Amino acid sequence: MKIVVIADDLTGANATGVRLTKQGFQATTMVYYDRAIPSSLMDAVCVDTDSRYAQHDIAKERVEKALAHFQDWEADVFCKRIDSTVRGNIGIEIDTMLQSLGEKSVAIVVASFPESGRITSGGYLLVNGVPVQQTDVAKDPVTPLTESYIPTIIKKQSEFPVTHIGLEDVLAGKDRLLEKMQAHVADGSRIIVVDAVTNEEIEDIAQAMLHLEDVTCIPADPGPLTAAYARAYIKQHSSQNKVIMTVGSVTSNSKMQMKYLLEKTKANPIYVDANHFVRDTIAWEKEISRVVQEALLEMEKKEIVIVTTIVPGVEQLDLKKIAKEQNVHQDYLAKRIADGLAKITRRIHEESEHTINGIFSCGGDITASLCSVSGATGIKLKDEVMPLIAYGQFIDGHLDGMPIITKGGMAGDKKAMYKSFQHLLMQGSKAITQK
Repeated sequence: MKIVVIADDLTGANATGVRLTKQGFQATTMVYYDRAIPSSLMDAVCVDTDSRYAQHDIAKERVEKALAHFQDWEADVFCKRIDSTVRGNIGIEIDTMLQSLGEKSVAIVVASFPESGRITSGGYLLVNGVPVQQTDVAKDPVTPLTESYIPTIIKKQSEFPVTHIGLEDVLAGKDRLLEKMQAHVADGSRIIVVDAVTNEEIEDIAQAMLHLEDVTCIPADPGPLTAAYARAYIKQHSSQNKVIMTVGSVTSNSKMQMKYLLEKTKANPIYVDANHFVRDTIAWEKEISRVVQEALLEMEKKEIVIVTTIVPGVEQLDLKKIAKEQNVHQDYLAKRIADGLAKITRRIHEESEHTINGIFSCGGDITASLCSVSGATGIKLKDEVMPLIAYGQFIDGHLDGMPIITKGGMAGDKKAMYKSFQHLLMQGSKAITQK
């Protein structure tokens, strides 16, 4: 997959490029809009046209020249990076991209950047709750803003019909969004401004864009929509890539995270009966085989396979009581459970015909057992997905080089497992973009 981002200034190009880099792209910012692409090794190119304060005809010319260099590069997605306070030649530059990419192209404008306090509601851009025209941006010496209503700002510069999808439709979910987008496109709209308050809403917008048939979508935004659309695009074109999530922690925090994960992914978890792991070896092996077979079947339907001992309505095992009955230490029983989950994970990986993008492990003892069962000598640490949630790769053994995210039972907020899943799924993007 290849992505082109046309930005009107250097810092904006860099900011969007960094977001793409975190998703596995080899992103580069080009500071010259009128030069050829320097290397075929890149799969995400952000071009600075330095046109935010340029005259309209000059801004148009620079965007045209930048796009001309990508005619033979076979990019999959073209994006327009706009200022997070909607300054500059937004309408002019969007028009130029629409004209260059053909009559079947449509720009989806989402000016929101929730992490930076920029949100849009009712078509209005608010910066930390204040209409943008009442912020310091209104005093910009070159292009002062006197409007906060985004459709009007764009209409003043654009020759194409501009329409708006309100927050009430965004909150209704991606299916409603798709219906609204289809209706606007059918009516001849080429620029659709969409409200968004949260990153989750931006993800829904990206999903809806993917399902617009016979239309080339151009994300026009300060960065979040471009990143979300890239994630969604890769996911749509990598249905054979899978993630294994093994959850052995039974803390209330883990249960909350599991609930959110299931709500977002609509996955069907494979429940493990831990009773079989604390009894005898025959029961232990039978339960492992049962879970593996169910997991492989589920893998044919979804990109995520969840193996967990968190079974709704079932009380946690009283290991202390069982240990006393068997005259063993309860740590021994806990290790049998962890080893069982680890062996299930390894067998799913070995027996699956799909590409496994990564493994998620919840519970320190599960991670330790995974290393032991797979023969790994350690984990090469590469990043921190969230505080106390590490991303790395197995070193040596049957899972050598396999990405893994490890999380303790008490670590992370309710979105931690879901964010970990997304992070692992994106690790296949490098392989996809090199095809």
